[in-house]
Amino acid sequence: MNRRMAAALLAPLLAVAGCTTGEPERDAAPSAATESSPFADCAALTAAPSAPPASAGPSVRPSDPGTAPAGSPDPTPGAPGTGRDLPDLSFACFTGGAEVSLRAVRGPAVINLWASWCPPCRKELPAFQRLHERMAGQVHVIGVNTRDDRPRAVSIGEDFGVTFPTLVDTDQRLQRALAPNVLPITLLVDGQGRVRHQDVSGAIDDARLADLVRRHLGLDVPA
Repeated sequence: MNRRMAAALLAPLLAVAGCTTGEPERDAAPSAATESSPFADCAALTAAPSAPPASAGPSVRPSDPGTAPAGSPDPTPGAPGTGRDLPDLSFACFTGGAEVSLRAVRGPAVINLWASWCPPCRKELPAFQRLHERMAGQVHVIGVNTRDDRPRAVSIGEDFGVTFPTLVDTDQRLQRALAPNVLPITLLVDGQGRVRHQDVSGAIDDARLADLVRRHLGLDVPA
């Protein structure tokens, strides 16, 4: 099987399950922000969400680390890093300014590792944007643009109307710390900065994302 045929067969699989990292070629590494971008500033990430969380009710609580409720479809119980603090890493904000320490982020938060060259990442970005809009003041939605080219990332952000704060991880440091060599990766982080769930199931839609937020952060996402 020649390389062209192998690539053609592999592409649909990546679009469904996730993108392994190592194959993309970048025109240029993302640099400090010297141009406009659609993404928001990251300064607010180190302050707790401003609005009191709207609880999903006393019977719904964040899942215990490494476990899931009976009958849960959670694909990654006990995933590496689940139940632990966020890695001790700092990243530049896409808009520039001081670096942001992940351990300084005040949850609850939903962190999405994505790249412009990753089909399932592009597919799910609008759902994260809608979560950002619906849960404003209750949950931080944070992007981590991973091993990407800045102009392409800006273009994707503009095309899909993505405005949530985005960090730049040129060298895949966060992905390496989390272990799976695949994108996208989504982290559900509680108010104490502990990872309650790590999802690598592929592109997440609105219903799945709302279910993850309800089960692991104990919050209802407005329709």
